[in-house]
Amino acid sequence: MKRIPGRPALRLAAAGAAVLLALAGCGSDRAPSAGSTGPAASASVSGTVTVFAAASLKEAFTELGRRFEAAHPGSHVGLDFAGSDALAASIVAGAPADVFAAASPATMKTVGDEGGTAGDPVTFARNQLEIAVAPDNPQQITTLQDLAQPGLKVVLCAQQVPCGAAARKALTAGNVQLTPVSWEQDVKAALTKVELREADASLVYRTDVKAAAGKADGVPFPEAARAINDYPIAVLARAPNTAGARAFVALAESPEGRRVLTDAGFLSP
Repeated sequence: MKRIPGRPALRLAAAGAAVLLALAGCGSDRAPSAGSTGPAASASVSGTVTVFAAASLKEAFTELGRRFEAAHPGSHVGLDFAGSDALAASIVAGAPADVFAAASPATMKTVGDEGGTAGDPVTFARNQLEIAVAPDNPQQITTLQDLAQPGLKVVLCAQQVPCGAAARKALTAGNVQLTPVSWEQDVKAALTKVELREADASLVYRTDVKAAAGKADGVPFPEAARAINDYPIAVLARAPNTAGARAFVALAESPEGRRVLTDAGFLSP
């Protein structure tokens, strides 16, 4: 005679089948997240990821590039740092790049308006100005208004560059008028003038002052709060390495990326 299982046995069999189905679903349907650093993510990202980034991101993105390569064996991050406006112009002209990280939304919009971004850019950091001076502040500059002193040599970023646009906002907020001894094409060049003692002061980002520890000091000023720059990042529409681009953007937005940026002096978005 064929034995018919009782109800307890049937319930156990059904529960076991449900568990097996759940395990099968977990193993086949769940894709690794964009920021995952596990074996599956490493296998999906390889080759060179070319990142065009604002000059002020040099230290932070160099560290992010190192971490990215460690998490994705076989990958390489090619970093190109310059003024955001120059990088945007290169992208619009067809320069091959995977990721663009700009120092202002307006510069990113230049690329987006030409259909150069894949999806909407995301703000991943913010930055604030400081007055860069020689170590120990020999000119005793303590306020934004001090920059207008006769005979003081001040350098500014060019007005089309994000740090130059921010400087103009801050100077307007402080009702300060001055004529710089030179206009520089990116924030690093403006800071270098102070480091080489070719200028007494410059308006640069606080992240750049922090990176120049020992070569320059920073003087905070309240008007800087009126000129904070948002930093957007985007995968580019013509990215040769889309998978790598998405993974790098995910790293920049991740808690790990935020810690690197915060350590470099950036503000959270």
